[in-house]
Amino acid sequence: MSQTYCEFAQTHDLHRVYHDTEYGFPVREDAALFERLILEINQAGLSWHIILKKREAFRRAFEGFQLERVAAYGEVEKARLLADAGIIRNRLKIQATIENARRLLQLREQYGSFAGWLDYHHPLTKERWRRLFKKTFVFTGGEIVNEFLMSTGYLPGAHTPECPVYQEIARFNPPWLNVQSPVHDKSE
Repeated sequence: MSQTYCEFAQTHDLHRVYHDTEYGFPVREDAALFERLILEINQAGLSWHIILKKREAFRRAFEGFQLERVAAYGEVEKARLLADAGIIRNRLKIQATIENARRLLQLREQYGSFAGWLDYHHPLTKERWRRLFKKTFVFTGGEIVNEFLMSTGYLPGAHTPECPVYQEIARFNPPWLNVQSPVHDKSE
């Protein structure tokens, strides 16, 4: 039987802090949601450990994940990011970050916030979430979407029921806790 993230995280300081204080907790702020999405995109093909180690560098490079600032990036900022050894220097992932910031600003006009957009569509099945993200954003495959939604409290599964953090998160009433069954896809 494979080790759960709850078990694994307790053996690594960097993971333990993330596991115990962030993973699966509800997130509402645009910058925090955007950061989590971009970290998940950058994790594709790499380990989460690498991303956690580079997290502060990502925050500096993308100016605290302020949507307006990142959405305004042009060629000068792209060149700066591609030269920044502190982050993942992948042209497609950098371009996805900028484009997704632009798309989130458009969603904000209609839904008020990234969380407002998520709440409007919640609950959906994993497959419908995947299709909605693929239609709405760039560089968002099934695993990226699943991890993003679990890590921000929209899908269950971040913690095992036996994990002490599970009960702590339940006190925050995450969206997944109040789901009877997924509704129709409002985007279809």
